[in-house]
Amino acid sequence: MQTTIDKRALRPRIRAERDAFFARSPAPIEAPTPLLALLKPGRIVTSYMPIGSEADPRHLTAAAIASGCRLALPHITTREAPMRFLEWDGRSALVEGRYGLSQPPGDALAVQPDIILTPLLAFDAKLDRLGQGAGYYDRAFAVFPEAWRIGVAWSVQQVETLPTEAWDMPLHAIITECGWIPRP
Repeated sequence: MQTTIDKRALRPRIRAERDAFFARSPAPIEAPTPLLALLKPGRIVTSYMPIGSEADPRHLTAAAIASGCRLALPHITTREAPMRFLEWDGRSALVEGRYGLSQPPGDALAVQPDIILTPLLAFDAKLDRLGQGAGYYDRAFAVFPEAWRIGVAWSVQQVETLPTEAWDMPLHAIITECGWIPRP
């Protein structure tokens, strides 16, 4: 684990470590028992399509489908507009969105998530999260404060501590290739 204070300096360093780790073909991120306990028929689980070396949530998404959950993916149009979560059946074609995101078309049904599986750049033992810096997930967490916030990351993305802002909301858990990390 590393210590850091400067978010701007940390982002490229963590990306490089994540890229190197990903190049070694890490074990897949499997759905741990605590997540399976949260997956109930009809619950809405938001996932994402990984970009580059982001941790791949495909096994978590498959577990949600097998449990009878409804799926949604993030949809982004502009930097200023809030991210919406749009329903996706797990099979329909996706469109390319901002930042290279694979997302449902803009006319898909907007939903209120029960569980938000979120990508991230770094996390610490308090389950504070460092994202890409645009604030989309921070704003979504504020809109949906009752949703379970679960980070999906590689274990190498853990740092000793992260600086936080007033708007930051810690995650409820992190899932890595090593398993489930609950909030302390």
